[in-house]
Amino acid sequence: MTPYVSVAIYLGVATVASLAFCILPGLLAQPRPNATKEEAYECGVEPTSVVGGRFPVRFYLIAMLFVIFDVEAASFYPWAVQMHALRAFGLGEMVTFVVTLGIGYAFVWKKGGLQWR
Repeated sequence: MTPYVSVAIYLGVATVASLAFCILPGLLAQPRPNATKEEAYECGVEPTSVVGGRFPVRFYLIAMLFVIFDVEAASFYPWAVQMHALRAFGLGEMVTFVVTLGIGYAFVWKKGGLQWR
């Protein structure tokens, strides 16, 4: 048996399982609509309409802050694992990365994204 056969079997099982998980609930579930299920869920806060279909700039600042935190957290772990193999080059690259993130933090701080009102 070649190594690709086991990969093909794994992909086949994963495909069948994911299709079953997506299709079967729709076929087996009995629709029971009510007013509570039809309401929008926004953490207990009534949803507000956005004027003209535009979101406020604060929404984008919070999204950008989340992306900065997420990228930072996801990038530090592989670097820490390979820190000894990368030596000075890896340290220089991580310093450059942290400085770039610092610029992003400074921008968000300047725009007031870190002030939770």
